[in-house]
Amino acid sequence: MARSQLVDDELWELVKPLLPDHAPQRTGRPRVSDRTAFTAIVFVLVTGVPWRMVPRQIGCSGVTAWWRLREWQRAGVWERLHRELLRRLNAAGRIDWSQGVVDSSRIRALRGGLTGSSPVDRARAGFKHHLLVDAAGVLLAVALTGGNRNDITQLLPLVDGITPVAGKVERPRQRPDRGYDHDSYRCVLWRRGVKPIIARRGTEHGSGLGRWRWVVERTLAWLHNYRRLRIRWERDPVVHMAFLTFACALICRRYLRGF
Repeated sequence: MARSQLVDDELWELVKPLLPDHAPQRTGRPRVSDRTAFTAIVFVLVTGVPWRMVPRQIGCSGVTAWWRLREWQRAGVWERLHRELLRRLNAAGRIDWSQGVVDSSRIRALRGGLTGSSPVDRARAGFKHHLLVDAAGVLLAVALTGGNRNDITQLLPLVDGITPVAGKVERPRQRPDRGYDHDSYRCVLWRRGVKPIIARRGTEHGSGLGRWRWVVERTLAWLHNYRRLRIRWERDPVVHMAFLTFACALICRRYLRGF
């Protein structure tokens, strides 16, 4: 895969202004350029290869790319990139605020913190990707928790997570899924101006709410097309959260370009 295919000029121009400045280097090995390190990060996210297998042709070792990913995550680069793309989508009228759909996906975790045992197989540790998307599947907010956490615990944090979006400020209005069937949360959402549409536990399936929910399931599938997100290999959840937020930004960019 050519480097130009991984990181085109348009993507780099989006990312470059968000990167933190670094002090001039006077001694030691020359610092790998930010664009080269960024290309290596994209390669690992897309292919899912271990850091040690980053090709030399990229011009950056996996260790250097790993450190740069952590550095930029702590500087808020990936979150600001996601927010900037949401701002552009919102300014172009490409975000449908009429509905918001929340769902989660459980992913296997081989190591590290912020994990929990599976409800069906306690010998396997895992964690969850929690998403909130608009009516078309645009990623508005994302969260990461252990696999044993109830989905409802992330409902309000996800709703609150969309507030930084500039432009037309509105709340998602509707949200279906039995896993979020808690009356106390219904009341909280009503007070925030959000109309909850949540299937009751114990009721038969076929209520028709799937006509809203499928968009978030499709977005989860797109998210997990980035192979590094299918299994969590990192001990540090900060690294995986960096990959997750970056992938959200890349999907928003695809929406902005019309795929």
